[in-house]
Amino acid sequence: MEIYVVQQGDTIDSIASGFGVSVERLVIDNGINASDDLVVGQTLVITHPTQTYTVKEGDTLGSIAEAFQVPVMQLLRNNPYLADREYLYPGETLVISFDNNNGSLWVDGYAYSFIDDSILRMTLPYLTSLLILNYRSTGSGGFIGDDQDISVIRTAGLYETTSSLVITAYSATGAIDTTVIQDVLLNPRIQEILIENLLEIVKAKGYDSVNMAFQLITTDNQQYYLDFIERVSIRLHAEGYPVYLTINPGVSFNGKEVAFERLNYSEFSRVSDGILFLSYDWGSVQRPPTPFSIVSAPALLDYIVSQVPLDKIRTEIPTLGYDWKLPYVPGVSRANALNFHSVLTLARETNSVINYDETILSAYFQYTDFDNLGHIVWFKDARSIDASLKLLKSYGIRGIGIWNIMYYFDQLWLVVNTQYEIEKP
Repeated sequence: MEIYVVQQGDTIDSIASGFGVSVERLVIDNGINASDDLVVGQTLVITHPTQTYTVKEGDTLGSIAEAFQVPVMQLLRNNPYLADREYLYPGETLVISFDNNNGSLWVDGYAYSFIDDSILRMTLPYLTSLLILNYRSTGSGGFIGDDQDISVIRTAGLYETTSSLVITAYSATGAIDTTVIQDVLLNPRIQEILIENLLEIVKAKGYDSVNMAFQLITTDNQQYYLDFIERVSIRLHAEGYPVYLTINPGVSFNGKEVAFERLNYSEFSRVSDGILFLSYDWGSVQRPPTPFSIVSAPALLDYIVSQVPLDKIRTEIPTLGYDWKLPYVPGVSRANALNFHSVLTLARETNSVINYDETILSAYFQYTDFDNLGHIVWFKDARSIDASLKLLKSYGIRGIGIWNIMYYFDQLWLVVNTQYEIEKP
């Protein structure tokens, strides 16, 4: 796997020719349109399969997998466009294997229960566990949700991916409901009701595990959370269900300095089966125009590693970019989220040049809108993902979490899949 940064005058044809790959492969791998103009500074991932196969009449995925002694799941990972295909076509070339010898990787992916089925099927081969957002807890120990998750759980099972029910305390408007959190944490009787209701849903729906997602843990209230989590774990472990945590590390910004809550992660690790550290960036954020990820905050990453066993750590790999208007006004300015394809479209339409900051592992560009206002866009590209994975590997961390998988991020999965073996149950 190589990452190429587009230069002035490059075309898809010239890049493909320079690397000795087909235009079709370059386009398919990177999820781009052959007719699109390339953006200077844009990344393209160049793959070099170690084994390919040309489909013959009568071939099926099963017969090809058997002939090469590889899992069908490997063929789906290496050829994601097959996810929504019923047939193979004679003459087309399938990738059988890559030289992905960087070891195994545990991959969590967050999704809402209404995720598009084609995106779900393209993504599941790359996931160890699917974290499904469908239920929110109430202050009385009940849950509000629907049955959209049933088909998602069933589909995940077909792709050898476990399903985890995510517990949150959001209101109907999507805000964190602090009243619900307080009611649950301070009342052991409500906790008992919640745990039994949770167990009933897990069994009825066929979930494999539970993920308890928290955002407002502080050093002052952490003992309440720990007591609650321990109760949940004891009850669910007795029934054979693992209990994982997703914890927002409580990051705040002071200029370019990053501060975070120094929680007792060793205790959170003790009462759970693993922790995903994730900052939950939504459709807009109100923070300075600097990208944040745990991987690019060495003090935070060092602290986590000092507290939690490596095999229990999952670290976020952000997938969303953000567009800030300039000048930034603290407490007022908000940045709007963009997925990777939208970022490239915006850069193309504004005739921007993409740059890369190696310190914070992020790509960026600036442009001026129709109102003559300046903007800066920060986002993650193939360089960011590759550098993040290499940094995590240097720590010995073998688990990542993706927030979120509601759109298909071609370059993310290409960088992961060409270098690592995805863990499956």
